[in-house]
Amino acid sequence: MAKKKAASGNTNSLVIVESPAKARTIGKFLGPAYTIEASIGHVRDLPKGAKEVPEQYKGEEWADLGVNVNEDFEPIYIVSRGKSKQVQKLKSLLKEADQLYLATDEDREGEAISWHLCQLLKPKVPVHRLVFHEITKEAILEALETPRDIDEALVRAQETRRIIDRLYGYGVSPLLWRKVRPKLSAGRVQSVAVRLIVERERARMAFVPATYWDLQATFARSTGESFQATLSSVDGRKVPASRDFDPATGKLKDESLLLLTEQQANELLARIRGGDCRVLNVEDKPYTTRPYPPFTTSTLQQEANRKYGMTARATMQVAQSLYETGHITYMRTDSTNLAGVAVEAARDLVRSQYGSEYLPAQPRTYQTKVKNAQEAHEAIRPAGHPFDLPEKLRASLTNDEFRLYDLIWKRTIASQMADARGHRITITVECDGALFQVSGKTIEFPGYLRAYVEGSDDPEADLADREAVLPAVNKGESLECREIEPKTHTTKPPNRFSEAALTRTLEEKGIGRPSTYASIIETILARNYVFKRNGALVPTWVAFAVCQLLEKHLPNLVDYTFTAQMEDELDAISRGEMGHVDYLSAFYFGNDHPGLKKQLDSKVDEIDARNVSRIPLGKPDGGAEVVVRVGRYGPFIEEGDGQRRASIPDNMPPDELTLEVALEMLDKSAQGEEPLGHCPETGKPVYIKVGRFGPYVQRGDAGDEEKPQNASLLKGMEPHEIDLETALKLLSLPRNLGSHPENGGGIFAHSGRFGPYVKWGDETRSLPGDISPLDVTLEQAVQLLAQPKQGRASGRKKEPIKVFADSPVTGNPVQLLDGRYGPYVTDGVTNASLPRTMPPEELTLQRALEMLAERAAAGGTKKKPLRKKAARKTATKKAATKKARKKKT
Repeated sequence: MAKKKAASGNTNSLVIVESPAKARTIGKFLGPAYTIEASIGHVRDLPKGAKEVPEQYKGEEWADLGVNVNEDFEPIYIVSRGKSKQVQKLKSLLKEADQLYLATDEDREGEAISWHLCQLLKPKVPVHRLVFHEITKEAILEALETPRDIDEALVRAQETRRIIDRLYGYGVSPLLWRKVRPKLSAGRVQSVAVRLIVERERARMAFVPATYWDLQATFARSTGESFQATLSSVDGRKVPASRDFDPATGKLKDESLLLLTEQQANELLARIRGGDCRVLNVEDKPYTTRPYPPFTTSTLQQEANRKYGMTARATMQVAQSLYETGHITYMRTDSTNLAGVAVEAARDLVRSQYGSEYLPAQPRTYQTKVKNAQEAHEAIRPAGHPFDLPEKLRASLTNDEFRLYDLIWKRTIASQMADARGHRITITVECDGALFQVSGKTIEFPGYLRAYVEGSDDPEADLADREAVLPAVNKGESLECREIEPKTHTTKPPNRFSEAALTRTLEEKGIGRPSTYASIIETILARNYVFKRNGALVPTWVAFAVCQLLEKHLPNLVDYTFTAQMEDELDAISRGEMGHVDYLSAFYFGNDHPGLKKQLDSKVDEIDARNVSRIPLGKPDGGAEVVVRVGRYGPFIEEGDGQRRASIPDNMPPDELTLEVALEMLDKSAQGEEPLGHCPETGKPVYIKVGRFGPYVQRGDAGDEEKPQNASLLKGMEPHEIDLETALKLLSLPRNLGSHPENGGGIFAHSGRFGPYVKWGDETRSLPGDISPLDVTLEQAVQLLAQPKQGRASGRKKEPIKVFADSPVTGNPVQLLDGRYGPYVTDGVTNASLPRTMPPEELTLQRALEMLAERAAAGGTKKKPLRKKAARKTATKKAATKKARKKKT
């Protein structure tokens, strides 16, 4: 959104940023001599398909890549779809400007946007690059005083990364289409992330649970104080814990450990119960813990996911909004460093909010692992100085914005606070040769924990939870064993990755950039490589097939070390230490090893599609091997050479499909080939079957002249409960209940997408949960139809899911609505649908404005008047319908 032009006779400088929100914030600090406009993200990119390739390149062998691999990897850039109008607007504004300031973000992407703007706009006025870490008046004015040129090395690094991703994606993805299934995608970091998730699932599938026993006892002092302790050893032999078992075999790693059975545990219990107990040892060790460093992009995503369940995408959207409205510093950073003014601001708040005893004598400094200092000047912290208190901003922020700002504020303050100090106490009790142990902890001085505890919303409450206070017993003191009982334990498989855990692992391995993790997770979810269950990322069988292909035939492309090394090399290009053309040539054509092109050329004929899409489950005694096959229309179980097959439900995690479960599903599928009986009216067989989307009944066979009739089971029905009578009732839907006693017309019972309902003409009413469409009577249906209609089609205006602030473009409130085809945002003029992978609760005002701006730039979605021809056609159709109704009556 452009700021007012300068008054006549004064200089006019054009400032270009990425987003309207950023433009508005900067506009608060600059006077009328500056016109501020947004590019709305990237303005140029590589063509996304053959249709977008300019005509002069279409005959080239490399045209589909959008990169001239034969001439120094020269990329073809075109104006991004929907950005032409905005580019023209920027060109018009530039004609009236005396200077051009490019104030895009300070990272590689921001540098590239500024470079592309220069290439497109071809300015004839002086050009300045403005870089700032926070959008405050002080930072903006300082940037204006110290502008710089565009950093060509950073641009080359971004361009190289983009070309690598294009060569990788456009090279490997078609191989997946041919050998696994259509519409799959591969990516430099995406494919490695999928491999991590698949490897974790393989570990869960190979896991063998182990059961072990121990004892838990309650001991009491003569004063009445008591505590619980757990058996640790018997007659000098240590009792194992879960970590002592091999997850692949379920056996003890160390055979010298004492693995108790239930009987042995009860025998030991009887032996101890009658003996004397005494304190063998009391160990008291002081401890100190240091505060966590300020947030980086990765640690912010992890903590927001742990504490609030926010996805990486949602976290970055909210952080972007806080940055662009001037509340926090730049949110894409790998640095844990704080500027001197920020350290002083934090220390001042520690002194005023918590007291001088919580302030260390010297400011704390944190070492960063970042190699590229150009891209990460500071950690994420509250903007400006002094920092705004969270409560001061509560009224002006959304709930998610407030929670994230509060999190960043607390972490920043805590990073400059004193250490926490306390004592760890371990008591060992001896009872007739059996040793029991319990550990406790006391906090002597909470230090930074007063402000921030990782993973906790309430530091004060968490301090109490962290303390485990034990009685002050003495060595040699006699104790009474008041209660003792055997406890059984079963080892658990390794946890699946949550978004936070995957982000942490990718960062630890040096794979990709934390700022890209949100889009990577979103992509693998959208491509159905993974799905979510209780917050965990579960791989699909398609992911297994893709990983098998890449691991066997293109192993370096999913090798963790190789992928991490690529990041180091891209960093070297950004520092001007490595030539980008040489690097791209080595990657694509090869140097001392085969490049990507040569590897791909040989794989089309070499790869057996059947083998890469085949995942063995095992072989029963005397039976044929059972495997999962990934077909073009979904995964299925196959026995032997196809003697028996069964569909796999879409929501079944791979580790739940054991050999035993697979055999059971094959048996049920075989039973499905035997009919429940025959329909008395048609004589056709009636089956109960299980498909990808769940169980259903079917009348007729696939070979019949007429297509077999199917009907899904109703909610709560189980396949084993279905008999011929119930199946025929399901197949009878919609069921004619009779005519309306007052107004005539048939009333029908249906089972629909949103549940069972009754219908009479255009009127519909949902059936209550206790009434089935198979049993509903005419009288019940008439009573329901007489009631006022509820829900979507009642004619009443539906309440918005969420209402944001007014749009700066239209002045209308920005609303999130539930439409016929899913949730969408509107500013009263333009509508924009939410991406399929974005939960509505994660939408922020900033993201909504960006979506609306992009949609408006692309032409918008607005109600259009019917064209004359269409209007006449509609009127004719209405008249014919009206005439037919009159004739009928």
